[in-house]
Amino acid sequence: MYTRIGIREGMPHRGGVDWNDVEFVEDGIGLEEVDLIPAGNPEERSCAGRYALASSDCQEVPTTATENLEISMFVKEGETHNSRFNKLPNSGASDFTVAMNATNVTSATMEFTFPFVDGMRMANWTIEDAGVTNLDAGSVTEVPLPDGSVKVILSIGYDKADWPMIRNVFFDMTTTPLEENDVPVWVNPPADNTIIPIIKDGSEVIAIASETMADWASDDHAWGLDCEFAEAGWSSRMNSDGELLVTSGQSESGGAECSIVDPYGERNNATKSWRFGQPASFSAPDQLVSYSDSVNIESTPSLLVQNLAVSLAASQNGGDGPATETNLGSTASTDTVQLSGISPGAFMIHVTATSTGMLDWDVMLDLSLEKTNTPPVITVNTDDFDGSQATWASDQFSFALSGEVYDPDGGDVELSATMCGETTTSFTGERPNWDVSLSIAKCVSDGLTQYDVTLSATDSVGDISIIEVSVADPYAGNVVEPGDTDSSDEESGLPSISMVATIVSMLGAAIVIRRD
Repeated sequence: MYTRIGIREGMPHRGGVDWNDVEFVEDGIGLEEVDLIPAGNPEERSCAGRYALASSDCQEVPTTATENLEISMFVKEGETHNSRFNKLPNSGASDFTVAMNATNVTSATMEFTFPFVDGMRMANWTIEDAGVTNLDAGSVTEVPLPDGSVKVILSIGYDKADWPMIRNVFFDMTTTPLEENDVPVWVNPPADNTIIPIIKDGSEVIAIASETMADWASDDHAWGLDCEFAEAGWSSRMNSDGELLVTSGQSESGGAECSIVDPYGERNNATKSWRFGQPASFSAPDQLVSYSDSVNIESTPSLLVQNLAVSLAASQNGGDGPATETNLGSTASTDTVQLSGISPGAFMIHVTATSTGMLDWDVMLDLSLEKTNTPPVITVNTDDFDGSQATWASDQFSFALSGEVYDPDGGDVELSATMCGETTTSFTGERPNWDVSLSIAKCVSDGLTQYDVTLSATDSVGDISIIEVSVADPYAGNVVEPGDTDSSDEESGLPSISMVATIVSMLGAAIVIRRD
């Protein structure tokens, strides 16, 4: 198995690629076969020792590959990589060419990211079919990154009908300066003395997101901010995602002169003066282990700005609960943040803040807060007229219960009903409503005429609420099985008990009528 990728230093070349320039790392290779070795195949056998590179757990089944054969290669669990470039004699600090054999690669997109080397750029690229240039087969695109690194994106396609035509892709990297390179220009940057809000904890944090500064400057290539701080201990750098990262020093805030520079060293001499710092700090003064309905958050201004409009919300898995608005002046404020819509477990506090002369602040704070779970609530409907809870079927062998159920935490609830040792989860109805039908067959076989039902509601974290319902059989003693009659009563001509009951009820009705 070849890597298909090679790299060679020196002048650009096309052909004669030494494919050993990139090699697989055996210990890092993980393979995922799709329908390759059927589970439990009687012909499955060990292939350890049968092949030079076979692992100790290698298994194989004699078979024939089809068009649907699929094998995925990835980095083996516990390893960091499965292939590597052999180090070039020039360490990549000057010209080199990357080549790829794309023969029979029907569709692929690959990204190569080269770490910062002063002036590194892509000089040229070609796609060759059996030595003939064919640029319609794909494309190679250079993406200079703000931190000075370079990304090369290779997109390739191959028509299987062209097999076995050989296709090779080449792109050349160089440190030779560009013949022409425009100086980056400021477009729409913040005014001097603008406050750049950050979390100041001594660690490296994202100070400005790439989308925030997208329109601050312009260049034919990428551009980045280069900031020099006046206070000791403060520093900054751009990352490959176009974000400005800042490490804070001991002072409460840091002032910086920032210029714009492109990956090839062209710099705009005009600078901007900004101040970096944390406008306010936040804590949970109650210091509880967990919270149920709400949490109190104390906001303390740092006086970096005069007035700060703050919005606080509990946040979990990318979603926010209700927001609480507050205004900070020179004193601290304690405000209640509602936890409705937040599931039990850990949550963060989403802070957004605005102030005149300050960039908008949007930050997630981990204050080690958790929401406690509230068990689900389940109720059973009761008839207002006679107080009954069960609705009997016409065949008298089953009855239905109905009611409502909900989780105060907003999660899903599973229902079950147990009666006479049998359990069902066959509930219907659209939440919060529920309905369940229960057969009394098992109870009747056990000789029972009082049906005790246990209804259980289980929420998403396993908390259970139970409600018990006791249903008396209104037909007990009146159910007559086919062929089960008393012949002596019939022969004597005496009325049955049910007939006597009917006559008595009719007489009662007659009495009522006469009294009217």
